[in-house]
Amino acid sequence: MGYSSLQFSQLATLYYKVPVSATASGSPVNPTGLPLVFAFMPTPTQVPQVSDWVSGSWETVASSALYPYSARCLVGPAGAITLGIGTYVAYMKITSNPEIPVLIAGQLEIS
Repeated sequence: MGYSSLQFSQLATLYYKVPVSATASGSPVNPTGLPLVFAFMPTPTQVPQVSDWVSGSWETVASSALYPYSARCLVGPAGAITLGIGTYVAYMKITSNPEIPVLIAGQLEIS
């Protein structure tokens, strides 16, 4: 997973995508069956609360050996979340067992 900064128009509905690779005991695994949520926080010091999380989905990227999956969240007026103008820290949480990683996925600027 890499940290990135993206810019979307407030009028657009687009996927915010995060490249993902996963391993268990040193072997590659497919994470697409695991629940995935995102949160977009307006300040770097805010920590997502229960009500901040919105549903995400998985995409398989067969052409990528390094990051064969993308975690994604549809952002915009017709998406899972509509954000106002500003810059947001994007978090993603993948629920596995026993681990539940919460990762800072990047930064999203809405203009």
